[in-house]
Amino acid sequence: MIHTVTVGEQVDGVPTVVFLHGLFGQGRNFLTIAKGLQPEMRGLLVDLPNHGRSSWTETVDLAAMADEVADTVRTEAGGPVHVVGHSLGGKVAMLLALRHPDLVERLVVVDIAPVPSTDVSQFEQLLGALATLDLASLSSRGDADEQLQELIGDTTVRAFLLQNLHRTEQGWAWRANLTLLRSSLDVIGSFPQTGEAVFENPVLWVVGERSTYTREEDAEAMRVLFPRLQRVSVKGAGHWVHSEQPAAFLATVRAFLAASLRR
Repeated sequence: MIHTVTVGEQVDGVPTVVFLHGLFGQGRNFLTIAKGLQPEMRGLLVDLPNHGRSSWTETVDLAAMADEVADTVRTEAGGPVHVVGHSLGGKVAMLLALRHPDLVERLVVVDIAPVPSTDVSQFEQLLGALATLDLASLSSRGDADEQLQELIGDTTVRAFLLQNLHRTEQGWAWRANLTLLRSSLDVIGSFPQTGEAVFENPVLWVVGERSTYTREEDAEAMRVLFPRLQRVSVKGAGHWVHSEQPAAFLATVRAFLAASLRR
């Protein structure tokens, strides 16, 4: 089961924008952006499998994840829709467009490319740090934050990761399936073969000026799969473009998606 949250009412003539978050994230990470696109567009915030309030699975399979999202989108929004995906969510979004092109009108890929990631050591380190927490002894999220300060020095990163921590009747627990995600980093860092599939509709590739997650040479791989590609580099942004430069990101995405309304 995939959990979704709708931002705005479903009205005839108002397109739906589906948002897919990155690793360790949740659909609500895009809440501010979705609200910023109103009233011209309706948002559908998706928790990917093994994240947020969506179901956990036994394995991680990016293509299967895209198919499951496609089924959910058809049920929740019909189609076609616009899709915005960041990082892991960007990979799922690309696969969604390539495997279900009838469902996607315009695609926005945020700071990721359809190529294998060569270095997942940062994620290994972060997951290793989270594994050190003794959930049974935690008194509060603030207690967890304090315990992680030495291992994860960046306050913003700690706060982002600790969004996954929630209190249940049995005590503190993780919303994300951290054990599976940690054992599947090689799959998460990969990009599956897509055969001869090409997505012919417009695609916006938004990258952070300071990000190391995409390279200039990745543009060739993008254009092979997405020939109608536009690339925008957001000044002052790293990998988390939509949270580091929200105004610039919103303006860029709004302009790209609004072009479909003027036809």
